[in-house]
Amino acid sequence: MQFLRSIHCFFYLLPLIAFFQFFANPLYAEIKSIQSDEVVVLYEGRMEGIAEEVAGVYPAVKKELVDTLKWDVYSRPDIVIAKDRDTFRKIVGSDIIVAFAVPQKNLIVLDISRIYTKPFTLETTLKHELCHLVLHRNIKQNNLPRWLDEGVCQWASGGVAELVTGGGDMALSQAAVSNNVIPIRSLDKFPRDGKHLLLAYEESKSFIEYIKSEYGEQSLLQLLEYLKEGKSIDDSFERSLSKSFLDVEQNWLAYLQRKYTWFSHISNNLYTILFTLAGIITLYGFFRLLKKKREYNDEEEEEDETFQ
Repeated sequence: MQFLRSIHCFFYLLPLIAFFQFFANPLYAEIKSIQSDEVVVLYEGRMEGIAEEVAGVYPAVKKELVDTLKWDVYSRPDIVIAKDRDTFRKIVGSDIIVAFAVPQKNLIVLDISRIYTKPFTLETTLKHELCHLVLHRNIKQNNLPRWLDEGVCQWASGGVAELVTGGGDMALSQAAVSNNVIPIRSLDKFPRDGKHLLLAYEESKSFIEYIKSEYGEQSLLQLLEYLKEGKSIDDSFERSLSKSFLDVEQNWLAYLQRKYTWFSHISNNLYTILFTLAGIITLYGFFRLLKKKREYNDEEEEEDETFQ
């Protein structure tokens, strides 16, 4: 069909192919549904309880997103509950994605086996994926770069992405201190490998949160409004932030340099560093002990030969 993605949004044609593969799977030969005026939840028979929960929380999730983006949700999405983790992984082609949206089909797919794993909750994940549908409904695809799509959806859902990482902003911290931050304009599409994919998500989130913090939430929403009207990214930045895209990006990079220093990077990863050093010391001690044991055995063999 995080990154596909969402697949989500990884690539925009691939999710459609994966969607049909998903329903062609024998495990989903008997699909049931719960329908309301706002949502359709599709599920395999034994997942009725979870399907009812999804249908139950959806109205509140929708309202919160409308309150955040100031855009209504006019269409009724289909939400598919994927019970089988192996099938879901084959569809998305990744072990770290827990949900994705297919805007062309007004579709959301949830990997229910991991949707309750921290930092995820059903509500935040639904909000994130629904945000993708709303953005694509209001902004033309050629005017909605991936970094903006993912960044806004992470902001709207409280910072939650669709990736199982557990690393916080470690990838961004590492990139900032080593001057390896990916230029934002290069993130119109996301890289596919796990390391750079994670960095792309973290950068998108950080850039949008920087805009919101530096220029205000209303300016961020106005930026989206201009994009909805069909204005270009550059024009929308000038109109809403009174700054060029390049200026905002350069200011953001300077902010990252202030926030992430080698000292802070080492401090934030102190336990990992100590654990690694402890492992190295343990291995060193083991090999020294092994060497001494061999030397001792060699000495015994020499003594035995002498007595003989």
